[in-house]
Formats: sequence, structure tokens, C-alpha cells
Amino acid sequence: MAGPVPGEPLARLAELYGVATEYRPAPDRVVTVPAEAVTAALAALGVDTADPAAALAAREAETARRLLPPTVVLTPRGLPALPEGTVVRVVTEEGEARHGLDGLPYGVHRLTVTAPDGRTGESHLIVAPDRAPGVEGRHRGLMVQLYSLLSHRSWGMGDLGDLADLAGWAGRALGVGFVQLNPLHASVPGPPVDPSPYRPSSRRFPDPVYLRVEEIPEYAHVTEEDRTRLRALAEQAARLREGVLAKEALIDRDAVWDLKRRALELLRTVPLAPGRRAAYSGFLAREGRALDDHATWNALAEVHGPDWHRWPERLRDPRSPETARARRELADRVDLHRWLTWLADDQLAGAQRAAREAGMGVGLIHDLAVGVHPGGADTWALRDCFATGMSVGAPPDAFNARGQDWGLPPWRPDRLAETGYAPLRDLLRACFRHAGALRVDHVMGLFRLWWVPQGRPPTEGTYVHYDAEAMLAVLALEAHRAGAAVIGEDLGTVEPGVREALRERGVLGTSVLWFERGWESDGRPLAPESWRSDCLATVTTHDLPPTASRIAHDHVDLRARLGLLTRPVEREREEAAAELGEWLAELDRRGLLDGTREEDVILALHRFLWRTPARLVGVWLPDGVGDRRPQNVPGTSDEYPNWRLPVADGECRPVTLEELSSSPRLHALLAGLEEPPRQDP
Repeated sequence: MAGPVPGEPLARLAELYGVATEYRPAPDRVVTVPAEAVTAALAALGVDTADPAAALAAREAETARRLLPPTVVLTPRGLPALPEGTVVRVVTEEGEARHGLDGLPYGVHRLTVTAPDGRTGESHLIVAPDRAPGVEGRHRGLMVQLYSLLSHRSWGMGDLGDLADLAGWAGRALGVGFVQLNPLHASVPGPPVDPSPYRPSSRRFPDPVYLRVEEIPEYAHVTEEDRTRLRALAEQAARLREGVLAKEALIDRDAVWDLKRRALELLRTVPLAPGRRAAYSGFLAREGRALDDHATWNALAEVHGPDWHRWPERLRDPRSPETARARRELADRVDLHRWLTWLADDQLAGAQRAAREAGMGVGLIHDLAVGVHPGGADTWALRDCFATGMSVGAPPDAFNARGQDWGLPPWRPDRLAETGYAPLRDLLRACFRHAGALRVDHVMGLFRLWWVPQGRPPTEGTYVHYDAEAMLAVLALEAHRAGAAVIGEDLGTVEPGVREALRERGVLGTSVLWFERGWESDGRPLAPESWRSDCLATVTTHDLPPTASRIAHDHVDLRARLGLLTRPVEREREEAAAELGEWLAELDRRGLLDGTREEDVILALHRFLWRTPARLVGVWLPDGVGDRRPQNVPGTSDEYPNWRLPVADGECRPVTLEELSSSPRLHALLAGLEEPPRQDP
């Protein structure tokens, strides 16, 4: 397919809106974007491209008339160029009027400028710290998918009670500084529930499926009749838990939520004590309309299904009179979902409190998914801020020649700017609230995202650019307000200059051992002293094989069974063996390898990480017990039980939190990171 002709109106129009007409998958290669992808992206931004020349002239005229863009970031360079003699006024977030820009507090203020010729302009003014808060000292920690961590008190999947117990134990007994989690965002309700934590209904609010029912204060005050019902539900939950732990059953979120929902509705009949009522009222006041919208969407989804595009037309608009009427008619269900959200928020706060009380320097590291489900609560409540008919993905690369379509609608950069990035600010504030740090999935999305037109393959998409200066300023501002660090997941194809910009703003990167090589020299494993310090360093992640699987080459056999290999399996095994052999030689040369057992190799790899200058060193919790099953195999759906497996040992026997706490192997692995680094021979 032909791309826009450089210099012609369509290409110039695309440039003005930040839509790429070409991109570089490698420094020495340029790919032209199909003109159809460019026009589709422009259409999603509200641009009529039937006459590109007319649309270009209108955009240029609009830009010329405007004194300021919709949002401005205050930098040491000051404001964008303004006519000499322009009067500058600012109204701060607190409503204080200021003349000029000196001494402004951090925040997002309202800026008004008046030029000598009488023209005026208004803009949102972001005043943010230069950098996000850093991490004090060095910390080792655990990484876990919470649903996979069952205890003998879980109702069929790991919950927030398990998280608090894990944090309290790991902080005190293992001396770790953090626990990194999967996204705990609210999921799209089922059945069936989409098990992926990276395709939620809402990123702003937590999922009540993670609630520990027995730890809700009202549990102690139910009637005897309801207590009998609760015992019956707990017995069903015990059978569900037993199925996962002893009978090879998969984690079933639908079954878990069915039991918890029924239990929670019994607890809701207990009146809140005065202190609890005040806390709930404070939560409602703090969250305001966003919570009302979230709860309303959930109540409407119970009636009309979980995709708002299929609802009656007038209910698709959260501000319509019909939606207001439905909210009143469903008031009890709406308040139920507000209450559930409050309970989850309260238990999240308790888990972070447990982590800090256990001595963790960082505490919980929450995960912000790159996007949301197209039919979920966020896209309904903020539908004008998402690009209609577009999906986020990735262009073709060396790992996937067909590209990727993640099925997530992207933010509209123009609408974010028009609102002063309010949706992003609100989202970040919520995610930081109970976190010592926040991991931002696909952090490159703050700079650009690959937009795929609906109905087209990922190869026929294009990059759309965002105002990275504004996005990073908002990120630094909200991190500063929370006193929390930021970790960017910057794996894969990264545009030149992105990692440098993130580093300047204090955003830590992510470094995975298997990918850290001297690519520009000998291609060998990168020496530990050559690793960057401003990162979270790990051996593996939730999207990669567990380390025991990689050592035994099980990951090759799994991909072969799933039909994911593009080369003969023998060649894949040879390359896997060669890669492992290089690392074993490197570990042995540095005196880190004390034996040839699987656990010896896993310990040595983590010792290697500890010798890097990385601020944070993460241990994938399943690696501590020899788990061989990945939590997710990218490129699969029904072929593999993604996001539904409990933590297990090398024999695929599920391991409970209680067993983990007494596991000699896990204790030895973490103790190995306490040892001072030995000098290279």
C-alpha cells in the first residue's frame, strides 16, 4: 500500500496532528505507513480528510490564531514564545490569583495571557518537579501475580488478605524491600471474566474479587441466620480452594466472585458503625463523579451486559437524562458497587500499611496496565477521551512478523491536552495512593502508541505521538504528591531518546537478565558493572518462562506444543542450550555458581543481578520454588491457561503461602542476595 507523499497536504496534516507517515523499526530501515492508516488515525482524531488541503489550511489557521496550546508545561525555558508585552495571569489549583510565573506551587493551574493587541489565550499550566521521587538505597523484593498466591484462607484465588500476610512475612522474615504485583484493576464482569489483568474495565478502581471477606469489620456483626449462610458459602469456597490446590483445577474467577458477591451482599445488611460511615462518606466525597460513573456502569452492566456499545443507545452516554434516570432506578445496586470499591480500597491501604510496618523500604509496587477493555467502565465514562475505531498494538518486529493488536482503545492526545490531562492525573493519583512505587506497563506509550484501525491487521497501523513533556510532567507531579517512585517497563523496541528522557525525569527502567547483552560489541552477557543503576533488574517476568523452565528448555517444548515456533524445534533447542551455556560459563567465571542443581543455577543468576548497580532487584516468587509453568504465554488465548495458574513447585504441585513461608529453597534464594558481592577472579 502506498503512503502519503512527503510535502503533500495529507503528509503535512498528519505531522501537525502527530500521526506518523513512516517509522524506523531499525536504525538502517524506514517503513512507509499506508495512506489508509494515516487517514484512519486522523479520522479518529476528528479530522475530515476528504479534502486534505482544506483540512490543512484550517488547522494552520487555527494554530496561527492561538496564543497558547491547550496545555503548557512550565520549564526553565518559560512559556512558548508570546508577543512582547503580553500580560500573564495564573489562577492556582487552590484558587489563588497570581501575576507572572514566579514562585508557582506544583500543580495544574489555569493560565491566561493577554497580548498587546487585545488577543487572549487560556491554557492549563502544569508546574511539576523536575524528577519523580527516587528509591533510597538498594532493595531486593518479590514479584508475584496476586491471584496465583493462595493460602489456606483464600476463596479459590489469592486475595488482599494474602497480600498483607505475604508483605508482613516477607518484610520481617526475608528482609525484602518490596512486593511487585500484577494490575489489580477492576475487571470486566462475566461470566466469563476475562482473566487478563492487562485488559480491565477500569484502571482507576480496584477489583473487589480480591477482597478478603472475613476481614471486613461488618463480618463480625451479621445475624445468626446470615452467619449460617456465610458458613455455607465458606464451605463452598474451601472446595473451590481444594480443587485448585489438590485437584489440578484452574483458578476460576467467575466461581470465586459468585461466592464472594453473595457473601458481601449479606455483609451489606449490617449497618456501618459511625466511624466506618464517616470513612465511607469521605471516600465518596473524594472520588466524586468518577466513582458514581464506575458504579453506574457496573449496575447497568448487570442489566444490559458488560459491553456498553450494545446497550440501549441513550444509555451509552453517561450524561444523558436516560442514564440519570437509570442511576436513580438502580440506586441500590449503584451504591453496592460504590461500597465494594471502598472495601477494596480499604484493604489495599491495609496491605501497604502491613508492608511498611514490616520494614519494607518501598512496600507495594502496583502495576498500571497500558489500556482498558473497549466495552468497559472507563471507555464509557470517558468516551470522548478515547479514539473510536482504534486499538493499541505493536508493529511487526523480529519477534512477531505480523505485529500485535492488543484490543485496547488508545487515549486521544488532543482530548487529554484539552482537559489539562485530568483523566491521566486522576488515574495516576488513584494508582499511587497505596503504592510505594508504580510500574508503568509499556512506558513508551507516554511518547507514542501504535494505532491499529478496527478491522485491519496490525501491519496496517501507524504511530500516533503524544506530548511526552506533558505526560512526563503529570507523572512526576503525581508521583511527587504520593512520595512514590516510578518504574517504566521499557522492554522491546524503544524509540531513540526515550530512555534518556525517562531517566531525566527520574523514571527507573526495567532490565531483564536474558536481554542484557553487549549487542553493540561481542553480544555476550553484559558485565554486571555495565548495567544501569536506575532500574528494576530481574531474571524473568510474568510474560517470560520461569527460570527453571528455561534451564530445562521446557519453554521450547511448550512453544512447540502450542504451535508458536517459526523454526524447527531442534534449532530452537540448540539456541536455548547455547544461551544457557554462555550464562553458566559467565556465572562460573565470576565465582557465583556453587553447583549444578537447578536451584544452584537460579541462585547464581540472582547473585549476578545483585552484583549489578540496579536499585531494585526482583525475584519472581515462583522461581523460589522451581515453578516451570509461565503465567502467560503471549500469542495464545484458549490454547494455554493464561492468568489462571497457582504458584507451584517443579512437579506442578501448587504451593500455598503457608508452604512458601517455610520453604528452605525460597529462604536460601533470598539469603543468597544478602551475601556481600564476591570479587571477580
